[in-house]
Amino acid sequence: MAQAYKTETGNGGPADRRGGSRVRGLLESWRGDRGIWRRGICLAVFAVLIALLMIFHAQMPNRIGNLGSLAETFLPWLGVFIPVLLAAAVWRRSATALIALLLPTIVWFNLFGGLLTDKSTAGGDLTLATHNVNADNPDPEGTAKQVAASGADVLALQELPQGQVATYEKALAATYKYHSVQGTVGLWSKYPMTDTEPVSIRLGWTRAMRATVQTPDGTVAVYNAHMPSVRVKLNAGFTATQRDNSADALGEAIAREPVGKVVLLGDLNGTMNDRALRAVTSQMRSTQGAAGDGFGFSWPASFPMARIDQIMVKGVEPVSSWTLPQTDSDHLPIAARIEL
Repeated sequence: MAQAYKTETGNGGPADRRGGSRVRGLLESWRGDRGIWRRGICLAVFAVLIALLMIFHAQMPNRIGNLGSLAETFLPWLGVFIPVLLAAAVWRRSATALIALLLPTIVWFNLFGGLLTDKSTAGGDLTLATHNVNADNPDPEGTAKQVAASGADVLALQELPQGQVATYEKALAATYKYHSVQGTVGLWSKYPMTDTEPVSIRLGWTRAMRATVQTPDGTVAVYNAHMPSVRVKLNAGFTATQRDNSADALGEAIAREPVGKVVLLGDLNGTMNDRALRAVTSQMRSTQGAAGDGFGFSWPASFPMARIDQIMVKGVEPVSSWTLPQTDSDHLPIAARIEL
């Protein structure tokens, strides 16, 4: 009868004691294991190396295949190794590896933990969107209407083939009264645009532009840029020289901008961590980093691994930032709302 009473109450009964005994037994087995500190040395070393790579990524040389930029592009993904190493350390019953794992865990959360929280707020005066539509897009009209449905007041498109510009113009005409296409990039706006002109990014053809947008809440200088593509080659590494030179030219143009409120929209083929974009990122804020929810990865659209499409601002306050649903492009469109 006493045994039945303990089982029925569920308070400190045999089932509870058995579960506690398993945990205590595991801890006692580890405590009595003399190899607990000697096993898993390789796991511990690997954990420390990951931490050092995250801490000193800016010191990685770019002279050999732009290795530093390549690592910085996918830097957040180093966090994937942490749970894998944790499982291996538990399986190996290695206290050394478990303690070593604290270092990369702390470093990763220090670098990227802030991106895991939703920092968006209500309000804002202007909604922005940008999309690399892909020159080989099989449905340009559908893609244009899809991004216009986002409610963006100002829309930037990149990779516009000359033969499809008219299709995009027609599809967006009902939503946007003002627009301008310069080379392979274009801006569409619900508000008047003036001083529209191409911006040289040292390519020999036009892949960047600016315009002054007269919104009801103030004047904004809007840039739209498509940096040259980067490639990962076996014999050359991460080839990004053209992209880096174009980023420097774009940064110089933005630094000379006379309008105090500036927005940059576009496909920069690089993340905010990439040192090669420092001429731009050093003077502008990412809307995703300041007011987004999550990492906001935009490429490739089928399995986004990096945010190479950017909305950056200077002189205005981001209030929210997000990715838009997938279109027929290989990039995801992204959007943000700002307070002027």
